[in-house]
Amino acid sequence: MAFRYLSAGESHGPSLTVIVEGVPAGLPLDEAALAADLARRQLKAGAGGRMEIETDRATITAGVMGGVTTGAPIALSIPNRDHAAWQGKAIPAYTVARPGHADLAACVKYGFDDIRRSLERSSARETACRVAVGAIARAFLGHFGIRASSYVAALGAVPEASGIALEEALAFAERSPARAPSQAQEDAYANAIHLARTRGETLGGVIVAAVTGLPIGLGSYVTPDRRLDARLGAAVLSVNAIKGVAFADAFANATLDGSACHDPIAVDAAGAISRPTDRAGGLEGGMTTGQPLIVRAAMKPIPTTLTPQPSVDLATHAPARTAYERSDTCPVPRACVVIESVILIELAAALCEKLGGDSLGEMLARHAVLPTAGQIRLSPEPKVFWP
Repeated sequence: MAFRYLSAGESHGPSLTVIVEGVPAGLPLDEAALAADLARRQLKAGAGGRMEIETDRATITAGVMGGVTTGAPIALSIPNRDHAAWQGKAIPAYTVARPGHADLAACVKYGFDDIRRSLERSSARETACRVAVGAIARAFLGHFGIRASSYVAALGAVPEASGIALEEALAFAERSPARAPSQAQEDAYANAIHLARTRGETLGGVIVAAVTGLPIGLGSYVTPDRRLDARLGAAVLSVNAIKGVAFADAFANATLDGSACHDPIAVDAAGAISRPTDRAGGLEGGMTTGQPLIVRAAMKPIPTTLTPQPSVDLATHAPARTAYERSDTCPVPRACVVIESVILIELAAALCEKLGGDSLGEMLARHAVLPTAGQIRLSPEPKVFWP
């Protein structure tokens, strides 16, 4: 069984449409569950004008009956409230390509003479679809004790703070307008966003996402496309403006000796196996280890800046400066839930592959015998590991 989705729609169209297949029957699901994550995507810190227009709400139009999934494809619709302001009006052509956006490459690739033909689809508006699907994945994985959260580790020139425990950072972020890991970081982020806005600039940052409750052995090493770190890396890098991904402190680990960067394996007198550290970020050999999955994502400053940038007018062929319409000053806090969502979608697919089955009850029964971290032990037969 596959857990996958297809989205359609543009930022100036009437709505975004999503089809999700592979969701088992019997999963309790309603629109309120989707609304919670869509609201998290609309944090105000660093947000631009569109957040004053859209209050996202996904409507379930198929695949759910009586608040429970049927096993059929699920259809969702998310309206674009901004569409009404443009309906029936001539939309002016946009011909000055923005450095750092899809504009120029898309016009060359598809033969467009109006950048709007690509910018409406390539904009981050489409991430509302991913968050809605991620909410379905979150509801599904929650029945197996799998949870995800995230925080902004660094923002603009504000460096990452040291000495903050992961659990503490994630807990503080849930009540922080900028998804900061501490009050000191929250204050620094707010100041950085304010200064960037006054200068007509945009800011990027680093996001840390963590997933707990994973069983051992999701993913595989047998072929490259089944390695879970490769799949997760691709999913995270597919998010707008994400230019780097790492598992745990991968770049710092690259500077260490081999004996210092791996996670020791301990066994007690009863044969129980444990891992005292999680330097691998919950993945070894393309598979989950049962420890927390830690993903770090680097987000560049978005290219729509109030400060004009040098470019060319594709209509006149003359040098030009970019024109500002609207954008976020810093979308990093809002991107946290997008990163969580794409990770959850990939994990839901991996769990479906691992368990098989057509209904939630069938999958829960199969999950009950999967080994998790802290449960595996050496059995009397040397080649067998089991709870």
